[in-house]
Amino acid sequence: MNIKIEHQTEKTASNSLGQSVLVKCILVGVLTLLLLIPSVWIQNLISERQGRQEEVIREISDKWSGKQLVGGPVLILPYKTRLAEKDTTGRVSYRDVITNIYLLPEKLDITSDVQPEVLHRAMFDAVVYNSKISVRGNFGALELRKSGIDPSQVLWDKAKMAIGLSDLKGLKNNPQIRLNDSVYQAESDFSSLKLFANNLIVLPDLSARKNTNLAFRFELDVKGSSELQFMHLGKSTTVRVKGKWADPSFTGRHLPEDRQVSGGTFNAFWKMSYFNRPLPQQWMEGNTRLSQTDNDAIFGVTFILPVDQYQKTMRSAKYAVLIILLTFISLLFTEILNKKKVHLLQYVLIGAAMTIYYTLLLSFSEQVGFTAAYLIASLVTVLLIGIFIAAVLRDRKPAIVFSVILAVFYSFIFVIIQLQDLALLFGSVGLFVVVAIAMYLSAQIDWTRKSLQE
Repeated sequence: MNIKIEHQTEKTASNSLGQSVLVKCILVGVLTLLLLIPSVWIQNLISERQGRQEEVIREISDKWSGKQLVGGPVLILPYKTRLAEKDTTGRVSYRDVITNIYLLPEKLDITSDVQPEVLHRAMFDAVVYNSKISVRGNFGALELRKSGIDPSQVLWDKAKMAIGLSDLKGLKNNPQIRLNDSVYQAESDFSSLKLFANNLIVLPDLSARKNTNLAFRFELDVKGSSELQFMHLGKSTTVRVKGKWADPSFTGRHLPEDRQVSGGTFNAFWKMSYFNRPLPQQWMEGNTRLSQTDNDAIFGVTFILPVDQYQKTMRSAKYAVLIILLTFISLLFTEILNKKKVHLLQYVLIGAAMTIYYTLLLSFSEQVGFTAAYLIASLVTVLLIGIFIAAVLRDRKPAIVFSVILAVFYSFIFVIIQLQDLALLFGSVGLFVVVAIAMYLSAQIDWTRKSLQE
């Protein structure tokens, strides 16, 4: 009879502990979900600060000069054709229509020496640069047979040569354009020409030559912000860009054929033939627009800042729910193994501390950079929670162990943030190890003990 009563008592104790742990797990799960709300608020705060940074960068760029896209030169020859029109009575009349012949260079060689620098406004940074660009090459003869061009209908005296620059405010010199032995002063074009976003033109009178075999050469002294781009317009195009910047990013469909990045400097070289160009050598059209329709011909270099604290802080904040959940699970095991109960309110306070951690990370990263901010925020948060656990459990040993576990979690997240392609692999392996440890610890617990101490 006593054996039966004792067995019934053990069964009741086991059920009591199981129910207690189950209820605590449910409450902790609900609390974790509730903490998603401030986590979303923090992510919105990070996005707001990042938006403010982009706004400041735009303001600096607006006052300095924006991204620069250098295009051209392109030779434009007005061409007169006669168009027949028939009215309702069947009478035929003729009128002259002016269209354009666009001719691209046979050879286009560009060299650019870029000097980027960082401008500061309050806690925000923007990359700007000065660049001296040398352009030379030549145009070939018009192709007459396939295009059916009548040379006598070409308005040679109204020829234009156009150069494109996306932000004329960044032009520091008045370019002198040399065509063969003649020198012309470039000027802004305010006509209906839409070849580039902003057109610099010269007006060579070709009525005496009546051919397009022209060698050209000019220099541009420009300033811009964050990005310098070029257009692949030559039948043979070569571009060489060098400068003092440790983290250049090469953009566009055409990557450099040769690049060297070392010692805080870079040197990049592009060599392209017209087979890779999305444009014919010459064509006829009323008003062509190149800078928007032919993005496949655009390439260049972007000067990126080596650290983007907002991007890394946002990635950290996205792991907030994972850190909070793993911390609560660790704390739950600490309760059971030490036979001491942690009140739900104390879980809430620990969750609040771990949420405020991200505002600390954001505010410090704006002042001292992401790595130092991550170290400061992680250290003070681990110390705060460790001291709190020691006071709650009235035992330093489990508090020290818990602090070490929390420090490992933050270190693990920091490693994942630094990785790019391997982040998913390391994250998956790390979570697998955490689950394995949790399974091992749960197997070591005697679930038939009496309930946790009150």
